[in-house]
Amino acid sequence: MRNQGDVKAAQAKATKTVEAIYQVPFLAHACLEPVNCTVHVRKDGCDLWLGSQVPARAKAVAAQLTGLPEDAVQVHNHLLGGGFGRRLEVDFVSDAVKLARQVDFPLKVIWSREEDTRQSTLRPFHYNHLSASLDQQGRPTAWTHKVTGGSILARWAPAAFVNGIDRDAIRDAAGPYAFPNINVQYVRHEPPTGIVPAFWRGVGHTQNGFMVEGLVDELAQLNQADPFAYRYPLLEQHPRARKVLELLREKSAWDSPLPTGHGRGLAMTYCFSTYAAQVAEVSVSDRGEVTVHKVTTVVDCGIAINPDSVVAQIQGGTVFGLSAALFGNITFKDGQVEQANFDTYRVLRINEVPKIETYRIDSEESPGGLGEVSTVTIAPAVVNAIFAATGKRLRTLPVDPALLAKA
Repeated sequence: MRNQGDVKAAQAKATKTVEAIYQVPFLAHACLEPVNCTVHVRKDGCDLWLGSQVPARAKAVAAQLTGLPEDAVQVHNHLLGGGFGRRLEVDFVSDAVKLARQVDFPLKVIWSREEDTRQSTLRPFHYNHLSASLDQQGRPTAWTHKVTGGSILARWAPAAFVNGIDRDAIRDAAGPYAFPNINVQYVRHEPPTGIVPAFWRGVGHTQNGFMVEGLVDELAQLNQADPFAYRYPLLEQHPRARKVLELLREKSAWDSPLPTGHGRGLAMTYCFSTYAAQVAEVSVSDRGEVTVHKVTTVVDCGIAINPDSVVAQIQGGTVFGLSAALFGNITFKDGQVEQANFDTYRVLRINEVPKIETYRIDSEESPGGLGEVSTVTIAPAVVNAIFAATGKRLRTLPVDPALLAKA
């Protein structure tokens, strides 16, 4: 996918090379409103009432299944009730249309929570092999990142899957950092039939941000360097990112002391033309239970069209991503998803939500995206904070309390 400079030559000259394996699990979307669709099929037309991220696709599939021209299909699109990528799919639409063809009245089809969890599309499992080669000063001279996992684009947008490369799967490999030599590879490895890889809030950035920010933090620790200070020279091509880090250090009280058992962790991203970074403050009990006390975020999203939505999106993305980091994991047994409802597929409860502070840098740059930014940074920020609190480095999600017990 990306081959910059001469990685092999840099590796040969390196003082030290650090290798790491990072993994992220299958994840469900767990929308508060399970997918549903109401359809009225008639001889001369078809009406659909639903919440969809792709109403044009919903119209097309209804036209195909009914044999009607697309201009005879009317989509009445409503609020999503939670989308997060789940409602980029039209499987629940086709189900409803097939059933509605059998009756002469409007028919509503609602998936149960258990059906929505067990038979939904999933964020793919990804296996990441990374390495960083360092010079005598501990600075990275070469970076390699091999991503192995199922391809979403090959199914969802085949025209975008070119030469065996899923560009979403490696969207944020190497992050925004100025490594002089970079090699990024993608290896397609599909899961068993019936498991459908799909977009999930944060898309490819969440697949790459966790491990890139994790390994950069490992390099800072190896060099006994402050995580802010270590990243700073690697961002010479991104002065906006440096300003984000400068303000975040101040607002997060990074240099202030913490109680025993507490730690702070840093993570950053350049996601959909927005620069963002977070500091998470956590504590870890003797039983390995992680409590996230505070999350501080600084964003440079260019011109903020609606400043209030900046805060709302950062809060929502933080809670969504934190739920996945601490609890999210879809597993299989005897050919079936083991999780079913919110008792087995946990999400963050209101009493577990940390204090979330958001700060925005005034900017005249073009507006950037916000809906997925904090979903990308919260997992590595928390994992890096766990390391600061316990000295235990996690390279696999979700956080496993058993690995942290009495760390």
